[in-house]
Formats: sequence, structure tokens, C-alpha cells
Amino acid sequence: MAKLWSGRFEKSASKLLDEFNASLPFDKELYEQDIQGSIAHAKMLAKQGVLSEEEKEAIINGLQKIKEEIESGEFVWDIADEDIHMAIEKRLTQLIGDAGKKLHTARSRNDQVALDFRLYVQKQNQEFIELLKDLIATFVNIAKKTDDVVLPGMTHLQHAQPISFAYHMLAYASMFKRDIERFQSSYERNNYSPLGCAALAGTPHNIDREYTAKELGFKAPTINCLDTVSDRDFALEILFNIATMVMHISRLAEELILWSSYEFKFITISDEYATGSSIMPQKKNPDVPELLRGKTGRSYGNLVSLLTVMKGLPLAYNKDMQEDKEGVFDSVKHAKISVIILNEVLKTMKINKENMLKAAKTGHLTATDLADYLVEKVGIPFREAHFITGKAVALAEHKGKDISELTYEELKSIDERIGKDVLEYLNLINSMNARNSYGATSKEQVRKQIAYFEEFLRKA
Repeated sequence: MAKLWSGRFEKSASKLLDEFNASLPFDKELYEQDIQGSIAHAKMLAKQGVLSEEEKEAIINGLQKIKEEIESGEFVWDIADEDIHMAIEKRLTQLIGDAGKKLHTARSRNDQVALDFRLYVQKQNQEFIELLKDLIATFVNIAKKTDDVVLPGMTHLQHAQPISFAYHMLAYASMFKRDIERFQSSYERNNYSPLGCAALAGTPHNIDREYTAKELGFKAPTINCLDTVSDRDFALEILFNIATMVMHISRLAEELILWSSYEFKFITISDEYATGSSIMPQKKNPDVPELLRGKTGRSYGNLVSLLTVMKGLPLAYNKDMQEDKEGVFDSVKHAKISVIILNEVLKTMKINKENMLKAAKTGHLTATDLADYLVEKVGIPFREAHFITGKAVALAEHKGKDISELTYEELKSIDERIGKDVLEYLNLINSMNARNSYGATSKEQVRKQIAYFEEFLRKA
């Protein structure tokens, strides 16, 4: 069968060209959006008098029949059709005759693919928002149960100050909240309809772009057709949003891997989400966090790939842009399952609070509290207080203790001005709760953060 565009050609396309040129093997994923856009276009053409009511109904019924065929597996895919748009149009004409040939009036594949792809990306933006809301809810639920569970807060992967496990979880909730806001912002910024832009310059037909925009759930039509058919910013944005989100996932995965090791044993990953070794029967490997960490690279690659495709393209549409979809489909697929399985790992993991507390008693986490005590209670200049605290750390090291375990007599032997109330400052729980500034790790502030995220989830 001759291609729909073959009128000016004397020779048929080679099979090699069909294979190289076709996007059908992957863009058939856009069938639902293509049919949705075509139905809206048909309704508009009928409203404007380009199609009769009978033709409109025949087209809509035919498109709905095609959707059923695709979803039931009856639809016959032919690579010679090149793309999802031509495949559906050809089948529509087979089903309803010449009325099917009228559907493409005032439309080009340029605005058609821009519409389909944008509808797909907008749908994914919304789905990621919902998945991330569920993930943040899990962090909040963990935080509610662990606001008095102490673990060592770290900088440079060295013990620094005592924090609560709840506080650590809410740090990730903050990251994923920003991810939600990025997806929301992208949705709002890109919620404009390309339909009716035609090839690049609009159309002489009397169409109503406002109508089709509203019919498809967009805020309005795009303002400039030349830009619209060559714009893939919306695709780059979702790739960037995903790349940032999976970077956050990877950071948490790294900590889950460390925390589940024998050196830490802060958490135990459920058997449901761990694997064994083919040779070492004692092994329980954190394969899920490792895969989460590993999948970050492919998301980065997909973003850089499309940026590279777009960087040198003149206006308007160029066939290079056919390379836009596979990377987006890939990133969406792997990012979705990553969020879902991470959520399940967090819900099912066991938190070993005793091991966290034991770890918090090494590394002299309350050393800063001793320095603060000397400044606030004794009135010693900070530099001198820092020196005295250093001597206390050295004494604790010599005795094989943590600074929080030094007795009053041992501390007083360093400096006579130290009073008995110093022991309150060196207590790990007291130290944690002393950090009560806004956004800090104290139980009071953590509860405020929990309330903040609960309110965010109600409104998001």
C-alpha cells in the first residue's frame, strides 16, 4: 500500500528506509493520546463546519474501535506505516472510508506528535506527583515513631552531632517535596495545546484552537506555532525532574546500603526486598537499594542525550526530534518502579534503635555541647572553650570512653570552673533536644516538621 505522503515520489521507499525511519516500534505507546487528540480535532472540525455531524460521528466511532483493537491485541502493526499517527489514520480509513481521510484537515504530523507527546508527559507529571506524595507519607509515618531514636548525624561521613532518626527521614521528605514542586511547576508551565499549529505556520482553515485546548484539558493554545512544533522543553523538563528525583533516591539508597551492613546494622531490610548469594549461604544482599543507585546513571544519560539532540536544531521541526521519546519512556518506566519499590523497602524495613544509640556514643557527638556550656554557663571565650573541650576529648580517648560518658570528676580535673550541671549538656538526648531552632533536630521541631509535611500532603 502506498504511503499517505507518497504523491510526489516516483519510487517506493526501501525496506531499509522503513526500518531506519520508522518510530512506530516505540511511539505506539502514544496511541491513547493520539486517539484523544484526534477525537478533539474531529469535534472542532465539525463545529467549524469542515466535517458533517455524520462524518464526525463516524470518525469518533472508528477511533474508539481502533483503541479497542489496540488494547485487545487485535490491531495489526505495520512498520511501513512509519509512526502511530499514520498507523491509526490508515486503519481509520479502512474502517470508515473517505471520511477518515478528512481527519487530517488543518493538521500536520508536526503538531500531532507535539500534542501526543505533551499529553503523555503531562500525564506522567501528575502520576509522579501522586507517587511522591505516597513516599513522603511513608517518611512522615516513620518520623512519628522515631522522634526519640538517636543516631549520629554526620558530616564528611564522620560522627558530628546527635540527631533523631525522624529528623534524618524528614530531610529526605524535604528533598522529595521539592521534586513534587518541580513536577507541579512543569505541569503548569507546559499546559498549553500544540494542536492546530499544523506544520509550522498555522493553517488557513477556520479552526478553533481554544476549543481543542479546553477539550483536551489544556489551559490555552500555545502562542507561537513555529516554536511549538519544534519545542521539546517539556520533555527535557521531565527528564531533568526525574534525574534530580532519582539522584535523591540514590543518596538514600546509599545510606540504606551502609546502614544495613554489619558495620552499622542501623536497619534490617526485609527479606522481601533482599537477595542471597549463589555461593555464600550467609549473605543477604541489599540488591534493591543497589539497583536504585545504579538506575540513576541511565536517567542522567537520557537527559544528556536529548539535550544533545536539541542543541543544534534550526527551527522548526527536524527528524532528529524523533529521538526524543525512547529516552523519556525509559526514564519514566524505571523512575516509577524505583519510587514504588523504595516506598515498600522503607515501609518494611526494621529500625534497630539500640545500634543507632550505641553508634551515637562513639565519636564524641556532644563535644560541641561542652564548648557551648563553657561559653554560656562559665563565660569562657569560645576559642578557650574549644581548647578545653579538645582536652576533654583527648581524656575520653585515653580512657576508652565517649565524651558523654566522662564523669563530673574527670571533667573537673580538666578545668576547675566546670560545674555538675555540665552532665546535662553532655547527655545525648538533651543535646539533641537542645537544638531547638526552627528546622532543627529537637523533638519539638521534628513534630512541627511532621505537621508541616502533613499539611503539604493535604494541599498538594
